[in-house]
Amino acid sequence: MREELKNFDWDVYEKGDSATDISREQLVETYDKSLNKINDNEVVVGKVNAINKREVVINIGYKSDGVVSAAEFRYNPDLKVGDEVEVFIESQENKKGQLILSHKQARVARSWECVNKALETAEVVKGYVKCRTKGGMIVDIFGIEAFLPGSQIDVKPIRDYDVFVDKTMEFKVVKINQDFKNVVVSHKALIEEELEQQKKEIISKLEKGQVLEGVVKNITTYGVFIDLGGVDGLIHITDLSWGRVSNPEEVVTLDEKINVVILDFDDEKKRIALGLKQLTPHPWDALDENIKVGDKVKGKVVVMADYGAFIEIVSGVEGLIHVSEMSWTQHLRSAQDFMKVGDEVEAVILTLDRDERKMSLGIKQLKEDPWATIEERYPIGSKHTAKVRNFTNFGVFVEIEEGVEGLIHISDLSWTKKIKHPSEYTHIDSNIEIKVLDIDKENRRLSLGHKQLEENPWDVFETIFTLGSIHEGTIIEMLDKGAIVSLPYGVEGFATPKHLVKEEGSQAQLEEKLSFKILEFNKDSKRIIVSHSRIFEDEQRAEAKAARIEAAAEIAAETSSEEAKPKKKTAQKKKKVETEEIPAQPALEKTTLGDIGGLAELKEKLKKSEI
Repeated sequence: MREELKNFDWDVYEKGDSATDISREQLVETYDKSLNKINDNEVVVGKVNAINKREVVINIGYKSDGVVSAAEFRYNPDLKVGDEVEVFIESQENKKGQLILSHKQARVARSWECVNKALETAEVVKGYVKCRTKGGMIVDIFGIEAFLPGSQIDVKPIRDYDVFVDKTMEFKVVKINQDFKNVVVSHKALIEEELEQQKKEIISKLEKGQVLEGVVKNITTYGVFIDLGGVDGLIHITDLSWGRVSNPEEVVTLDEKINVVILDFDDEKKRIALGLKQLTPHPWDALDENIKVGDKVKGKVVVMADYGAFIEIVSGVEGLIHVSEMSWTQHLRSAQDFMKVGDEVEAVILTLDRDERKMSLGIKQLKEDPWATIEERYPIGSKHTAKVRNFTNFGVFVEIEEGVEGLIHISDLSWTKKIKHPSEYTHIDSNIEIKVLDIDKENRRLSLGHKQLEENPWDVFETIFTLGSIHEGTIIEMLDKGAIVSLPYGVEGFATPKHLVKEEGSQAQLEEKLSFKILEFNKDSKRIIVSHSRIFEDEQRAEAKAARIEAAAEIAAETSSEEAKPKKKTAQKKKKVETEEIPAQPALEKTTLGDIGGLAELKEKLKKSEI
């Protein structure tokens, strides 16, 4: 190409003479070959030809120079004509025929090459922390903005990110998203590498019972994490103090240096259990030796349960007050009805086991046992007001005062009313008048009565509902074996089905009002048996009996007056009184009362009454 230019006749060309041995096409081809071959999106090296306030002109050996905005060289204020710089070819020719170059994109392209290389080789690179962002920091690496997550700043939690802004630090590239051009870096990875060696050295020397100094790294609801110099251990909340701890922050604070003891660790020593309270003597060992059963102590309620309350006498020494020891009452309630967490209480020591480190307490013992003088305060026969506490099928449990309860048997509720269940008569928490019937002090039981407050009306009923007396009653309940009949004065009687038949033969119905005759009266069992049918049956029997007596009297009279008459007339008289139903008897057969014609009507009535 250079040889062809040497043979070119420049004198002829200057004179405007086109006559030449070289064609135009050859000249163009020769010119094109003299230029550098370039491609779009390629990074090349160019030379600065000119600089002004707005632009930098750069020659890359192409047919035209390229122009780059001066702002892209702001980072390099010492740039001068003749310097070589890298540029990115955005377009070989725009609409105006200009070569479009970018120094910034060239730097970015080179930076991505460096970033990818750093990821492949795990190279440590330097970066400038530009600012905070959500969840972490923005770091400039090779001119590329990378993301530094908050969790990757340090091995310990960071509470103030601002202290890292405007600092140059070392990082490792840990992740690149090529599609979205995202880079993630870590400073923590460098620290972990340094700590890993320290950690191995520390772990190799760990022993149970060893006391180490550590720094409070993190506080959770269940315990505290301690940094032992690259190795983390956990103090469970129960191992912070001999006393109960509701929040670990009551005992330690973040970044505090404390001594801890190693309680346990797994085979690989990755989980280390630490203790803080174990560095101090157990409070039970320091408990006053003079404290004994029966002494009164004061404490604070620290835990509540349905079955009782735990009282802290001194830090780390607790006693249980069972709900049964909170009140003399046998009507047990929830412990929350007596006290709550935080209450200051006084109690009596009931049991004390220093070896097992257990103590039981009671507060009802601060009051006199109401059963100690039960016979004096509630003698047999005395009357009182009690509160209904509970029902059973056989009676009602009532409370006269706290700790004094008794039973009213269902049979002692009413003299007259038949009660199937106590709930028919009274209800829970209502007041009821009672009379003390019996006292069992040893078993703490009272037998009580309610009906005994009144005289036994059955003594009077015995004179009213005499056998055979008739009273009006109403059928109030029908049963399989009969019916319950309401009688005067609130008394109830019982009638079997055959005693509920009316005179015309029909059966008495529910709520029907009839007359009833007393068949049986038992004061002890409070039982009255009544009958409606017996009323007209007895009337029929009485009428039949009267008729028989009258007929017998007539026969006797006639026999007496006619003894002197001939026997023939007497035989005729007897024959006349024979009933049509009786066949004729031989003349020699003895005459009987049933053969007398005058008793035929009475016989018929008797037959009906027997039915």
